[in-house]
Amino acid sequence: MTETDISSNDQAQTPHPRKIKSFVLRAGRMTTGQQKGWDVIFPKQGLKLEDGLLNLDGVFGRKAPLVLEIGFGMGLSLVEMAGNEQDKNFIGIEVHRPGVGSLMNEADKAGLRNLRAYCDDAVEVLAKCIPNSSIDRLQVYFPDPWHKKRHNKRRLIQPGFVASLLPKLKTGGVLHLATDWENYAEQMMEVMNAAEGWRNQAGENNYSPRPDYRPITKFEKRGERLGHGVWDLLFEKI
Repeated sequence: MTETDISSNDQAQTPHPRKIKSFVLRAGRMTTGQQKGWDVIFPKQGLKLEDGLLNLDGVFGRKAPLVLEIGFGMGLSLVEMAGNEQDKNFIGIEVHRPGVGSLMNEADKAGLRNLRAYCDDAVEVLAKCIPNSSIDRLQVYFPDPWHKKRHNKRRLIQPGFVASLLPKLKTGGVLHLATDWENYAEQMMEVMNAAEGWRNQAGENNYSPRPDYRPITKFEKRGERLGHGVWDLLFEKI
């Protein structure tokens, strides 16, 4: 995932505002497959922040619609989507190396050539690497809910972050958010309703049914068995 700025009021009072991270880097050993993905495949298929602004046609060797996902976890659903929609190019952004290694390894096993990844902070990647008006679909699925009230400020979906996404999408491009925390879904809806330049595809204040292209993860299936809800929001750039 990524990091968000503190509120504009705090910025006005602080000469050098600090960043509030919406993620925590966790240490841990990689599996053999994750290590292979990181050591062998990522150097060939991965993308690096320091390489700067992407030439998307050059990176993928073709011109195709672009789907970008922020915070893909272990990457299994992203690999599934890239396999199901091979007419599209996919870029994933994740800060945890085991997840990036897993994604690269699974994509290689599936023989996918339409999937690339960054192992870095999404705010930095979007600002420095992703061209404006280039994304057809931007996905943020099940971001950390930071469910304790005192931690809500760490949630990724905040007004400043959403405003930074708008220039990156094409007109008609879609921001797709999903969460299994009702309180976070309500906050997402509040933020998106207040943001300029977006239209709710399901109508004002309505959540969308899960699109067929978003796979149901094992985690989500478990939540459904326990009676947990899932909320999808699809907002189109106008």
